[in-house]
Amino acid sequence: MPDDVAGTDPAAGSAGLEEVLDPVAEPGLPEPAENQSATGLPLPEDRFLNRELSWLDFNARVLALAEDQRNPLLERAKFLAIFASNLDEFYMVRVAGLKRRLSAGLPVRGGDGLPLRTQLELIAEKSATLVTRHAACFVDDVLPKLAAEDIRVLRWADLGDAERERLRAYFREQIFPVLTPLAVDPAHPFPYISGRSLNLAVSVRDPDGGPELFARVKVPNNVPRFVRVDRDQPGVRMLPVEDLISVHLGQLFSGMQVVECHLFRVTRNAEVEVDEDRDEDLLQALERELARRRFGPPVRLEVAASISDHMLELLVRELDMDAQDVLRVRGLLDLSALWQLYGEADRPDLKDPPFVPATHPRLTEGEVPRSVFATLRDGDVLVHHPYHSFATSVQRFVEQAAADPNVLAIKQTLYRTSGDSPIVDALVDAAAAGKQVVVLVELKARFDEVANIGWARTLERAGCHVVYGLVGLKTHCKTALVVRQEGNQIRRYCHIGTGNYHPKTARLYEDFGMLTADPEIGADLTDLFNVLTGYSRQTAYRRLLVAPQGIRSGLIERIEREIAHVRLGMPGLVQFKVNALVDEEITDALYRASRAGVHVDLIIRGMCTLRPGVPGLSENIRVRSILGRFLEHSRVFRFGNNGDAEFWIGSADLMHRNLDRRVEALVQVSDPVARAELDQVLGAAMSPDIDAFELGGDGTWTRRTGTPEAPLAHLQDLLLRRVGSKAG
Repeated sequence: MPDDVAGTDPAAGSAGLEEVLDPVAEPGLPEPAENQSATGLPLPEDRFLNRELSWLDFNARVLALAEDQRNPLLERAKFLAIFASNLDEFYMVRVAGLKRRLSAGLPVRGGDGLPLRTQLELIAEKSATLVTRHAACFVDDVLPKLAAEDIRVLRWADLGDAERERLRAYFREQIFPVLTPLAVDPAHPFPYISGRSLNLAVSVRDPDGGPELFARVKVPNNVPRFVRVDRDQPGVRMLPVEDLISVHLGQLFSGMQVVECHLFRVTRNAEVEVDEDRDEDLLQALERELARRRFGPPVRLEVAASISDHMLELLVRELDMDAQDVLRVRGLLDLSALWQLYGEADRPDLKDPPFVPATHPRLTEGEVPRSVFATLRDGDVLVHHPYHSFATSVQRFVEQAAADPNVLAIKQTLYRTSGDSPIVDALVDAAAAGKQVVVLVELKARFDEVANIGWARTLERAGCHVVYGLVGLKTHCKTALVVRQEGNQIRRYCHIGTGNYHPKTARLYEDFGMLTADPEIGADLTDLFNVLTGYSRQTAYRRLLVAPQGIRSGLIERIEREIAHVRLGMPGLVQFKVNALVDEEITDALYRASRAGVHVDLIIRGMCTLRPGVPGLSENIRVRSILGRFLEHSRVFRFGNNGDAEFWIGSADLMHRNLDRRVEALVQVSDPVARAELDQVLGAAMSPDIDAFELGGDGTWTRRTGTPEAPLAHLQDLLLRRVGSKAG
């Protein structure tokens, strides 16, 4: 959503959403001298949209996919789950960050100039509207349609006697032993409510009289959210586990009368703060902070719509919540649980057609298997996931390097990877074979910190050299360098990508990666790893742009070059495909380009604070967002360069955190075939025949879908056909 996020699974969602969530305060506007347009006139002060509201607009586009009747029914349920997970993380990171700054008296404003308190009020208002839409889509549309397909979410009243008896036995054996009712009275303080847990607020009284008493029962998170009613019958019939617990509360409060019971859920600040200058052992310090994460202050309270006013008042008081952060939800709380329904429903007719990623034509082995290294000596290979197989390209590259006796060293960055990572296995094998293996594991990858700590220890035990990056910076670049002895010379082979070394998300995220034996790129990566692992302070490279020193300035320099071309009577073109655009300096450079007559196309999945199509400011800028079954995750930058187009791909979005507080890398793509492939993708994305959302100058997103008689094509469907991915 991270990081998120249209086109993810539960494990991948946070990774996708994380790409567009940033808890750190953003600086204000650029200095006035930089706000001048190409005509010398100052740029207007209201030229930036609010980034938080722009993110909520992104999640609204995810919700629109759930509401779209043309999507398969279970895919619509999946998008409901993604919307819910996205909103959770938005509150855990962005809203939590805004509240922390407000309470600390740091009223830093973003480029749009809105005060923090106003932003929080607008977020609460817009979130409430979206949550109401979300619940209506589920309760009034998707749920009845699922029932018509014999996929049912039942309540206890819907069950027959035999079904109830089976579930009573399940409750006694599997659930009752792990439940712990916690009373609230003078001897029992209000219990701690862990973030994102489901809880029952229960009111009981003595049947012989007396006051109502409050207790909290936590719904255990180690049992499935939905209990299968009967696996022997056709269809899918599920009961929410909270319903099963609710009807058996008498067993928890023996001798008492249950007056009322309502579900509630708290979202907490999930940021981890480590003082890298103070803490000598980053790994141990991060482990300490992760243990404290669950105790962050609450930022949102969700309650069942049926909750009584006095019960809600008690929760708000005890949790010390702001009234604007309370959401009454119709239907089920936490629809991220619909992933379970999606997984258990064996109904391929209600899902997107499966596909098998194609092996890139250059990497297809003929009668005599050919190594990746031999292929790369003939030229670069640009792979496009998930259309091209990760296993037969990037994974094979690392695995062959690990097994090749002529390979001397492997150096790689790991930001996120899977729980059973073949990449990590290959690096372990390489170290066991005596190769020098250097792995930069980014411990601070949000919501993957625990997994990355585990990978770091596994790699260290295997004999790999493990480093954690640079103090004060996250290492987000996606790079691998293989050093190979070939006769009397050393040759370097490289991979630089836009996505993580994660074989599971490589089937769900759209990303580019370049495999190359180009000597200049190999030299650049060698220099970059020396920065990451040693004390080198190199900032200039041959074919790379590297943040925090070089990406913003490099992109602006090339935008200004397009402006200069237009002033000389030549055409000017800038095309960016990114996850987010919120950096004011780059946005202002794009405004200046538009005023000069440069044509600017922006394909942005998530946040965009630029206002396109405003007369006198941005009439030459178009902004599109494309969402679908895959999460659009690649970052591609194209500059017309007077007919000799210049292409770059890499890990950086156009945000302050990426450009100032991370190590990011963009690589220039020079191979003619690879450049043509990027040109085709960007051209197709901006085609008038493509289903997409378009941004207006007032911040409103409008979907272009065509008509029922002539619907527009979806970019991802076109690309699946283009590379020949096979139905599974």
